[in-house]
Amino acid sequence: VQLQASGGGLVQPGGSLRLSCAVIGSSFRTNAVGWYRQASGKQRELVASITSGARTNYADFVKGRFTISRDNAVNTIYLQMDNLEPADTAVYYCNGLARVVPWGQGTQVTVSS
Repeated sequence: VQLQASGGGLVQPGGSLRLSCAVIGSSFRTNAVGWYRQASGKQRELVASITSGARTNYADFVKGRFTISRDNAVNTIYLQMDNLEPADTAVYYCNGLARVVPWGQGTQVTVSS
């Protein structure tokens, strides 16, 4: 099974991006999934998570700006990112919480003017 993140890019401060995480090869419908990020020179950190029942949780540094959601019909998890800040610049990944599979390549998000 693979979780492939996409949708990153270059955006100005205050802008928005929507990331997608496609689950390939197996179903993650009964698993909690998280969006993680890793900035250059820093450890990977959990940004947001969503359970199979759509209960969400957010890191304090993204609360009120990011929204995680999932569409089990198409096996995809989303991360809507609004009011982006330069500190949000990182490679973003998706993976399970308890069920962790090999990490994909992630998608680069760069917030810069």
